[in-house]
Amino acid sequence: MARSAKAKTAADAVPLTPNRERPKQPERFRASKEQLLDFYKQMLLIRRFEERAGQLYGLGLIGGFCHLYIGQEAVAVGLQSAMTVGKDSVITGYRDHGHMLAYGIDPKVIMAELTGRAAGISKGKGGSMHMFSVEHGFYGGHGIVGAQVALGTGLAFKHQYSGDGGVNLAYFGDGAANQGQVYESFNMAKLWNLPVIYAIENNHYAMGTSVERSASEPDFYRRGESFQIPGLQVDGMDVLAVRGAAETALEWTRSGKGPIILELKTYRYRGHSMSDPAKYRSREEVQDYREHRDPIDRAAKELEGLGVSADELKAIDKEIKDIVVEAAKFAEEAPEPHAAELATDVLVESY
Repeated sequence: MARSAKAKTAADAVPLTPNRERPKQPERFRASKEQLLDFYKQMLLIRRFEERAGQLYGLGLIGGFCHLYIGQEAVAVGLQSAMTVGKDSVITGYRDHGHMLAYGIDPKVIMAELTGRAAGISKGKGGSMHMFSVEHGFYGGHGIVGAQVALGTGLAFKHQYSGDGGVNLAYFGDGAANQGQVYESFNMAKLWNLPVIYAIENNHYAMGTSVERSASEPDFYRRGESFQIPGLQVDGMDVLAVRGAAETALEWTRSGKGPIILELKTYRYRGHSMSDPAKYRSREEVQDYREHRDPIDRAAKELEGLGVSADELKAIDKEIKDIVVEAAKFAEEAPEPHAAELATDVLVESY
């Protein structure tokens, strides 16, 4: 049978229009002395809280898994300080204590949750990995690697559908970035231009394997290019660089341009969890980060340049330590949940 039309070849195909518009290159946030002091206090609170959590875990007062955020404080503080609590939503994986503290949630109820007490923010049933506060727009704390990315995309759809002007911030790590559901989420988010910021906390080692050995594309900010989602790479050890990137990302999403990826190059000083001896990296490497790239030390030096004395910084540290000691005391003395609590919060309604 004769062909009615000439067959199209690859040369005849119209090239796809690339995603030409890009977000502007972020500028380092120009913080006032008061703003930088606030960032410093928030980061220090996360650091001291996590150190205390590690101690309580060692004493057997925290059970299950416990993933500490020590070293990564600038990411949560830099990003969430630019967001509006209650309007914007946040979702993350199981390394979630720092994100909750950065959203202004009471350290007492977080520590009580870690110790499995009834006064905990999830009534002692979630523990370290599963904490929520609908009031703050904080939706977890998720143990399934990468699952929070799909859920965060759904939260972004809720913001768009209801027209509330909110943006979802969905955190995940370099390990989770290789999960298939992440890319299904990217595709849907761009098709609908959802207001979502995908924040990839690249701490280089996932659960214990270096990025160089596990990722064919180690520059994670490029992972959205095939979905026409732009990405930016940010120094995640500099709270002002992170805050500047947050401003750019929020401007992009709030203007209706859809999702954006932020890759935060950061580093965790402890193992993946409290049970991880972290033998896959050298002590010298960790020490180098602590001595030369620590986000809290960097902020302290900048504060000193703005006229804050060493004595004032010591007083702040004491103030923060007192808050954490009080939170730990509250958690240790709070009662455990009643056995009947196991049957609550299973269903939204009664059936």
